[in-house]
Amino acid sequence: MIIDGKQIANALKQEIRERVQAMAVKPKVSAIILGEHPSSLSYLKMLEKTCKAVAFDYEIVSLPLETTLESLLKVIDEKNNETQIKGILVQLPLPAHIDASKVLDAIVPEKDLDGFHPLNAGHLFKGERGIRPCTPSAVMHILAKTGIDLKGKDVVVIGRSNIVGKPLSMMLLEQNATVTMCHSKTKALASHTKRADIVVVAVGVPNFLTKDMVTEASIVIDVGTNMLNGKLVGDADFEALKDYVNMITPVPGGVGPVTNAVLLNNALMNG
Repeated sequence: MIIDGKQIANALKQEIRERVQAMAVKPKVSAIILGEHPSSLSYLKMLEKTCKAVAFDYEIVSLPLETTLESLLKVIDEKNNETQIKGILVQLPLPAHIDASKVLDAIVPEKDLDGFHPLNAGHLFKGERGIRPCTPSAVMHILAKTGIDLKGKDVVVIGRSNIVGKPLSMMLLEQNATVTMCHSKTKALASHTKRADIVVVAVGVPNFLTKDMVTEASIVIDVGTNMLNGKLVGDADFEALKDYVNMITPVPGGVGPVTNAVLLNNALMNG
C-alpha cells in the first residue's frame, strides 16, 4: 500500500478551513526570509498556496541578505505584537552572520509555527500541550489516519536531528511505542530496521533505506527530500520497496503535503 499524503493533507486542510471560517478575525501567517534562495522561495510559494486553500491571510517579509541580527529581531518583535498574526516562520538556513538560535528564541512560543522554541521543546519532552515540530507531527498524523495503533509497536527512527528524529521519538513514546533511534554511528543498522514494525527514515541521503534492510511486513515512513538527477526523491528506495513492504509514503506526495497542513494547524493553537 502506498500511503497517499495528499489525500490526508486535503482532509486536514478542509478541517482547518472550516475552523477558520467560523473565526471572527481571519488568522494570518508571517513568513520572514533573508535573501532569495531558490528552494526557500519555492517553499514559501507552496506555503502561500496552502494558506489560500484554508482561508488564512499570509505575508512574506523579504529582507536583504545583509540584514543584521538586531534588525531581524526588531521585525520579529513587531510580528509578535500584531494580534492578527497567529504564526511566524523564519525561513532557514539563515546567513552565517546571523545566530539562528537567537532568532528562533525571539519568536513568542505561541506563534512559533515550527515548534523550535525551547519552551515548546520542553513541553514536548514533558508530555505537555504546546506547539510541536511540523514534520514529526505530520508523521504522527499520517500514522493515525492510516489506522495504525502504535501501542507496543517497535519503531526505528533513523536520524537524530532536533527537527525530526528527536521530537518524533518523544511523540512516539507518548503513544506507547517502543522506539529505537539509529544514526551514523549505529552498528549493524539493518539488524534494527528488519525487526521493526515501522521504520522512519530522515537522514537526507537518496535511496538510503534499501530492500535488504526491511521485511514485507514493514511500514516505511520516508521523511527525506533529495534531488537526484533533477528528480525529487526520498531517503527510501521507493521503486524497490513500493511493491514489497506493507506500507510506504512516497516522495513527493507523502509526508511533505501533510507537513504544510500541520504548520497551519499549529497557528490555530493560538486561538
